[in-house]
Amino acid sequence: MKRLFQDLLQTNWQLLLGLAIVTLVTVAVGWLVRRLVIRVLTRRAAATKTQLDDILIRSLSGPFMIWMLILGVHLGVQSSQLPASVMRVSARVLLALWIISLTVAAVRLAGDLVRHYGHRLPSALPVTSLTENLARVVVASMGILILLNALGLAITPILAGLGVGGLAVALALQNTLSNLFAGLYISVAGQIRVGDYIRLDGGQEGFVTDITWRSTTIRALQNNLIIIPNSKLAEAVVTNYSLPERRMSVLVQVGVSYDSDPDHVERVLLEEAQKAAREVPGLLAEPAPFVRFLPGFGDSSLNFTLICQVAEFTDQYLVRHELHKRVLKRFRQEGIEIPYPMRTVYLRRENKARRGGAGGTA
Repeated sequence: MKRLFQDLLQTNWQLLLGLAIVTLVTVAVGWLVRRLVIRVLTRRAAATKTQLDDILIRSLSGPFMIWMLILGVHLGVQSSQLPASVMRVSARVLLALWIISLTVAAVRLAGDLVRHYGHRLPSALPVTSLTENLARVVVASMGILILLNALGLAITPILAGLGVGGLAVALALQNTLSNLFAGLYISVAGQIRVGDYIRLDGGQEGFVTDITWRSTTIRALQNNLIIIPNSKLAEAVVTNYSLPERRMSVLVQVGVSYDSDPDHVERVLLEEAQKAAREVPGLLAEPAPFVRFLPGFGDSSLNFTLICQVAEFTDQYLVRHELHKRVLKRFRQEGIEIPYPMRTVYLRRENKARRGGAGGTA
C-alpha cells in the first residue's frame, strides 16, 4: 500500500488529467446512449402486454451509469502509462465495483420477478415479502461469494467460520429464528395466503395482507392492521374463509306464525332469494338458494332457514341486509305474520283458611 501511494505521487499529473478526460467523455457518451436507448425501449415496452420488459428496463437503467463510469476509468487506465502497481490495484477495484453493481441489479431484478411472476408458477412459493426477500438474499449471497472469489479470498474457511458462528447466533436469536421458520412454513404450506380472510381462535380476523420474516399482517374489516408473530400464527387454530374456495353459504333464519302455511312461506322465501340473486352484488344464483324447515318448531313460531351462496366472506353483510328487508316487505304483502315471543303466566291463589290453619299449627 505504501508503494502504491509512492507510485501515485510520482505519477505525471498529465497522465491523471488524461485519465479524467477519457473517463468523463465515456460517461457523457454513456449518458446520451442511456437516454436514447431507454426512451426507445420504454416506448416499445408500453406497447406490449407483458411486464417483463418493463422490469428489465427498471433493473438495468439504474446501474447503467455506474457501468459506464467503470468502463471510462478502465479505458483511461489502459490508455495511460500509469505504474504497474497502480494498474493492478485499479483493475481489482473496478472488478469489485462491477460485481457489486451487477449484484445489486440482479437483486432488484429477482425481487421484481418474484413479485410479478411468482404466483404464475404452480410449484413456486406464494408471493409475500418473505419470499421476495428470500430471493434477494439468495442472489446477494451468490454475488458476495463471486466477489470474494474474484478478489482471491478463500471461500471455504469463511463458510466454515459462518457455520460455527451460526450456532451461537441461533442460540441468541431463538425467537427471531422461530418466527422466520414459522413464516417459511406458512408460506410453503399454502394454507394461509395473501388475500385470504382468516379468523384466529383468539378472535382476531381479517384479510391477510403480507407475510414477512417476523410477522403476518392482517387488515380487519374496520381497516385496522393486526400484527401477529409468525410463531403464534403457526400454533393458532385458524379458520380460512377463502379455502378451499371463496364461495360460502349464508344462513338467514326467519320465524313465522303457527297459522302460516309452510309451503307458502317456503315459496315466498325462494322467490325473494332468486330475485335478489339477480340484483344484489355478491349473491350467487348458482348454486340455487333453498329453504329448510329448521330448527323447526319454536316456542312461538315456525322457524325456517334460507340458505344462499355468496361470492366471498365480506359479501354476506350486504346480502343479509338486503334479504332481511325484502323478506319483511314481502311477508307484509302476503299477510304472513312474524310473531312476537309470548309467555303465558299462571297466578295461583291459595286458600285463606288453609293459609291461616297452617299458621295456627305453626
